[in-house]
Amino acid sequence: MQKLRTIAFIIGLIGFSCSTLAQTKSTAKLGLLKYKGGGDWYANPTALPNLAKFCNQQLNMSLSPQINEVEPGSTELFNYPFLHMTGHGNVVFTEQEAQNLRTYLMAGGFLHISDNYGMDPYIRKAMKKVFPELDFVELPASHPVYHQKFDFSGGLPKIHEHDNKPAQGFALLYEGRVVCFYDYECDLSDGWEDQAVHKDTEEVRQKALKMGANLVMDAFTQQ
Repeated sequence: MQKLRTIAFIIGLIGFSCSTLAQTKSTAKLGLLKYKGGGDWYANPTALPNLAKFCNQQLNMSLSPQINEVEPGSTELFNYPFLHMTGHGNVVFTEQEAQNLRTYLMAGGFLHISDNYGMDPYIRKAMKKVFPELDFVELPASHPVYHQKFDFSGGLPKIHEHDNKPAQGFALLYEGRVVCFYDYECDLSDGWEDQAVHKDTEEVRQKALKMGANLVMDAFTQQ
């Protein structure tokens, strides 16, 4: 907890606006959450490296291209201002993992969850263990997360078709701050992958990467 607060303090001194992002020489890392339960947490291996590269190019950030796996119960969690998790199936947090993840998020951390299809009932139950007092709320299209560097006037973009439902962006709000953003019926991280993986058009990939960059920027500016 103290380590994350120190990171947040340093970030606060630097001032993570677009202009100051260009000036900082520090290198932050994006973390991939390695959870238990049998779900494929390792899905979309090219997604985060591509997102880091895009953020470095478009936001003048210095994100490391190396993406590390981190378990929810590990103290290493606090080394990552931005955590990402995805998958298709079950998610299980132990009591210790849930408490550690809660402490991380309350202290200034950010978790992005991308439903790769089939994850929804499991992740809602798992996150309820982390924040029993909070419910996922759908963010309106006017929310700042959709209007950071890139503007999405209609809210979360639709990247992949699953059940022909509209894309929805849900959040857990702790003391008014988005601590967890959950994209449903969207599959943002699929859109971050190498073009050859899903054969997405460049237009679709750009939408996904731009929305991902907004999430990264929102996470850093809320520290």
